[in-house]
Order: sequence, then structure tokens, then C-alpha cells
Amino acid sequence: MDAALERRASKTHRGISRRDVVELAEAWYRAHPGESISIPRLCRVVGLSERGLRNAFYDVRGMSPKQCMLRERLQGVRRALRDRTVKDMTVTSVATDYGFYELGRFAGAYKQLFGEAPSATLRGAGNPH
Repeated sequence: MDAALERRASKTHRGISRRDVVELAEAWYRAHPGESISIPRLCRVVGLSERGLRNAFYDVRGMSPKQCMLRERLQGVRRALRDRTVKDMTVTSVATDYGFYELGRFAGAYKQLFGEAPSATLRGAGNPH
């Protein structure tokens, strides 16, 4: 999949829609969930300047690419913490799998987005009945 995304990215033209740019960027960073992806690297993938990428994300998603990537990673952590098929899971192991190494900042961002601590999600407090 990575090679296909790279080929698609190398063919991007300035004339493609902002939605297409955002979807390409999202597909690329979803394919790399545990990696720390820089904005310049994402710009190379989609073939735009930082300003062009930022403008595309604001127009399509209403937030910066960095905010979108953070939200995507936090949602991945939440899905994993809710997965009852995995035994002996810890918040730390899941957080680091998604590239979060500053656990205090991670926990704060998680709580701000979901309204509960990651440990509460793991215990099942966030699961719908």
C-alpha cells in the first residue's frame, strides 16, 4: 500500500482538489500509525508546500494537518483501549504503539478530546451499554 500511495503522490498536480489532497494525506498517515510524521514529510508525499497543505486541511477539515494527525492517533488509541479481545493491555503500551511517548501530554489530550482518562476507557467506562 505504501508504494501505491507514493506513486499516487508523485503524480499529484496543483490542480487536484483540496479534498483529494487531504484524503491522500490521511491515507498516508493512517498507513503509518506508530510513526512520528513531520509536516514537511507529509508535504513531500502530497506534493504541496506547507502553506498549501495547511490551507487544504483548514478548508476540508477545519483544522491543521498536525491537529488532524493527533486526533487520528488518539482515536486509534481509543479503539484499541476498547478492544476487549486483547488481554493484559496497558494504557502505556497502547499509547506508545501509536507514537505517544510523553504520557502526561498524551493523557491530557486524550481527556480533552474524549472527556475521560484513557485508563477509564480501558476499564470500560467509555463503552456504550
